[in-house]
Amino acid sequence: MAFQLTDNFIQDLRSALSANDEVLMRSLMADLHPADAAELLADFEVEEAMRLYKFLEEEVAAETLVLLDDDRRDAVLDGLSPKEIAEQLIDNLDSDDAADVLAELTDDQQDEVLSHVEDIEQASDIVDLLNYDPDTAGGIMAKELIRVHVDRNVLECVREIRRQAEDVENIYTIYVVDNEERLVGVLSLKNLLTKPLRTKVRDVFNPNIVSVKANTPAEEVAMLMDKYDLVVIPVVDGLNRLVGRVTFDDMVDVLREENTEDVQKMGGVEALEEPYMATPFWQMIRKRVGWLVLLFLGELLTATAMSFFEDQLAKAVILAIFVPLIISSGGNSGSQASTLIIRALALGEITVRDWWSILKKELKSGLVLGGILGVLGFLRVMIWSNFIEDYGPYWLPIGLTVGITLTGVVLWGCLVGSLFPLILKRFKLDPAVSSAPFVATLVDVTGLIIYFSISMLFLTEMFNA
Repeated sequence: MAFQLTDNFIQDLRSALSANDEVLMRSLMADLHPADAAELLADFEVEEAMRLYKFLEEEVAAETLVLLDDDRRDAVLDGLSPKEIAEQLIDNLDSDDAADVLAELTDDQQDEVLSHVEDIEQASDIVDLLNYDPDTAGGIMAKELIRVHVDRNVLECVREIRRQAEDVENIYTIYVVDNEERLVGVLSLKNLLTKPLRTKVRDVFNPNIVSVKANTPAEEVAMLMDKYDLVVIPVVDGLNRLVGRVTFDDMVDVLREENTEDVQKMGGVEALEEPYMATPFWQMIRKRVGWLVLLFLGELLTATAMSFFEDQLAKAVILAIFVPLIISSGGNSGSQASTLIIRALALGEITVRDWWSILKKELKSGLVLGGILGVLGFLRVMIWSNFIEDYGPYWLPIGLTVGITLTGVVLWGCLVGSLFPLILKRFKLDPAVSSAPFVATLVDVTGLIIYFSISMLFLTEMFNA
């Protein structure tokens, strides 16, 4: 049965902390999985979490550190000397995780920690990773992998794998390279185990392989791995030399960060660099106030638009009743469309080149959706006219105005919401900034213009009365 962090377990730990019972704390913290340890420490205050952290086994402590939130990770690093960081943490982590830990330190601290790493090759690998952009394949890859030479035979290959396997936690694929360390293919474990020992690797390896360059954006790497259903993908440099590999667990982290950033932007918030609870108060204000002010200024245009039609409103106050209905319907349809397009772009389902197909699809969708709401709006006016006298003898033109306007603003919302992300993408901007609030504000203003323009066509007699 899987271990569970029960209330009783956490309460026992709190009691041990209060009594300073180191024996009990060590016993309770023993054999914890790094993921469970990180989740557990998040339930305690930073100082308490650091006391408990010291009772983790060394290897578990190193992997737990990578999973901790920023404030607790910083507290751990602040409490260790450069030599302790090297011996207790770096030596127990894969190169990619070690690079992530060192990235939290200053350049001088990084140099001092690396000077205490006994394995020169490991230190060199970490330095290489720190030089890559963290949002690229090179920035998230691990240097540990299994490689064999194309001119070796199966027996020599097995020996080489056994030698290299000491440094590789999970062996997903065996990569085949030539004399220049250029990636030429992959070797399956099945072929390795079923072929005669004297068989040359070049006779059994698979030359068809999907790889990425070290400067490939991490999000693009994730899409390739999803497209080809890969658990690992090799990373090569500009000369096609094998430099590392990216595994699916790295991609889970990338996709979670990308999705979080997109969701925050779509909600009208600048992307947070830290978890919500770890984000300082004034930094949170700065991240939110910009969009709020921008959207506020946008909504001021709504008042400006209404002022142009002040005479119509004075003569037909009944029109004001339907303003919230009109602008909300247009904004909602725009938000729907922008959300669908942004997500489709993120998943690689569509590209900017598909704009014409998207336009035709949203044109038809907007007409149908707008038509449905337009009919409902017309029926609302028609039915209410039998019970109230607010519409007077003009219920039919008012109903037509509301119905046609709803059709128009929903159609317009669908078109704006779908095309605006594509325009941003075309100019190499983040489509997520065409967030639902932004599209809704834009459609609000234009929706009012559509509404009052149509009313002038159908309610001329009413305005002249």
